[in-house]
Amino acid sequence: MNRSLNVVDLTYARTSASVNTDAMGMREMQQRVFAKRDAQHLLVKAPPASGKSRALMFVALDKLYNQGRKKVIVAVPERSIGASFSPTKLTAHGFFADWEIKDEHNLCNPGSSQGKVDAFIEFLEGTDATLVCTHATLRFAFEKIAPESFNGTVLAIDEFHHVSADTEANRLGALLRDVMNGSNVHIVAMTGSYFRGDSVPVLSTEDEAKFTPVTFNYYDQLNGYEHLKSLGIGHHFYQGRYTDAIGEVLDLDKKTIVHIPNVNSGESTKDKIEEVGFIIDSIGEVVGTEDTGIILIRRTDTDKVLRVADLVDDADQVKRAQTLHYLSTVASKDPGGVDIIVALGMAKEGFDWPFAEHALTVGYRASLTEVIQIIGRVTRDSPGKEHAQFTNLIAEPDASQGEVKVSVNNMLKAITASLLMEQVLAQNFTFKTKRNDDDATEPGTIKIKGFKEPSTVRVKQIVETDLNDLKATILQDDTFAKAAAGSVDPEVTNKVLIPKIIRERYPDLDDSQVEEVRQQVVVDSVIKNSQVRDVGDKRFIRMAEKFVNIDDISINLIDSVNPFQRAFEVMSKSVTPTVLKIISDAITATRVEITAEEAFALFPKIQNWAKVNGRKPDTRSDDPTEKRYAEALLFLQKKKQQHLAEQRATQMAEES
Repeated sequence: MNRSLNVVDLTYARTSASVNTDAMGMREMQQRVFAKRDAQHLLVKAPPASGKSRALMFVALDKLYNQGRKKVIVAVPERSIGASFSPTKLTAHGFFADWEIKDEHNLCNPGSSQGKVDAFIEFLEGTDATLVCTHATLRFAFEKIAPESFNGTVLAIDEFHHVSADTEANRLGALLRDVMNGSNVHIVAMTGSYFRGDSVPVLSTEDEAKFTPVTFNYYDQLNGYEHLKSLGIGHHFYQGRYTDAIGEVLDLDKKTIVHIPNVNSGESTKDKIEEVGFIIDSIGEVVGTEDTGIILIRRTDTDKVLRVADLVDDADQVKRAQTLHYLSTVASKDPGGVDIIVALGMAKEGFDWPFAEHALTVGYRASLTEVIQIIGRVTRDSPGKEHAQFTNLIAEPDASQGEVKVSVNNMLKAITASLLMEQVLAQNFTFKTKRNDDDATEPGTIKIKGFKEPSTVRVKQIVETDLNDLKATILQDDTFAKAAAGSVDPEVTNKVLIPKIIRERYPDLDDSQVEEVRQQVVVDSVIKNSQVRDVGDKRFIRMAEKFVNIDDISINLIDSVNPFQRAFEVMSKSVTPTVLKIISDAITATRVEITAEEAFALFPKIQNWAKVNGRKPDTRSDDPTEKRYAEALLFLQKKKQQHLAEQRATQMAEES
């Protein structure tokens, strides 16, 4: 039984398009952003290493020199990321001005919070034009100034997914809303994550409508690299302690970041220092430690000495600071600087190690933002690096343990999240309605019978810029997570559960718009999760266990497919029959309760099933579909009985 399995295998063309620059020194993504430089509120979604920091510099300088803005404030989530906005000679590459930051206005340098707040306020009152600070400094300073203090400024917020529309719980979100409503501020919001990782949106619908979006997706970025050719996303399942299994997937020939589990998670042994010791033992024998904190370990299988950085042990803060400084100044530029980094809560967002090839992550990560950030550490282009790999080490459910349901749920969600990552990282398609008099189809376009194309600007905006966020919302919904495992009829999943979630996320949409968005989500998900084969001059796509000519697909056929059923198929191929039975039993025990919407949607199928089989479906059947049909029929019968009883009661009341 193969306990390691890649769910996603993607190959890219290496066109160099995303890394080449134009006459002004701009990459492809930066050109797209600069084209929208006149927008008052700009929202940039682009992957790690695509050049968001420099894109901000280009736009900010144009706003200072050509749009009448007086100051630029750049806010980053943590001090280390502030280095991305250091002084930069843009004129050397053809731009009209350089990015300058005075030392006293780099508030990411060491210093007290109060001192930085004072420096922030002095900057607003002074004549200098640019400042870099942390999100925290921005929040603390805002407590002492009014929103109108931001008149005439450009406020750039890096890693924008830290903002939340929940203004009571998220102070940065409240600040943003107050500044937008109380000043003429220009905002440039940037994020390398396509999701917040929870169910709270980054912006309210009303505030988001004020932003001009620029999206540069992962496929654009990776397909346009010079060196990186392929990416794999997979899982390795283990029983017992992860420290006994990690040696099976830790490839010592690959530059690797190992993310150990949070001490509060089920995978943790509760002793993080001991866990690092186990990982070191699986590598070999320690032969020394440098002043930088780098541990030298002689491999067990060869005489080669590996250089390992421990970012888990935080007892000696001076030593940790030395290690981080070494990683950012030496190891980020020298391929021989470090071989393996072991981290807990670090080496993710904004961490730059372009030589990293393998991200080995222990335990399920509930945050999709965290997953995309971890993957982003290994998808940077680097000479000699042709393949990048993300491996999630996941605990198998054990019938002797009490948390079987939790383990099953974690496995399903981890694999389903990988399928979502596949959609983020794969080529995008344009979907159109197929008509009888259709001409030849353009490259990258798929025509579908009965498909409803976006009819309004609002739906087009959701489709073009928000589709992955919407899929993340759907996947993180507890009801849908159970349905994705196959315990609910695919058409109910697609036509009842998904529209319900769309209505909750976009209450401004009417029924026809909800249906247009629903079709886009389902079609995009099914197509990207399906296997495509070329046979001669025809293309076939695997749907509902059979291959269909891509020219013959219809919305009805697509709606008959569970877009994320492959999550369960992946587990079926990679665990033992005993474990698979535990998983199936746990899914059955936690299946979604019947709702009126689902029961009514299933009724035509129940009638057809009874006609074909010559009997009603049985709740005791081993067939999950028949059992679900029987449950729906019982629900409808009870509803009918209740309705008749209510009618009789009403009639009796009227007669009396």
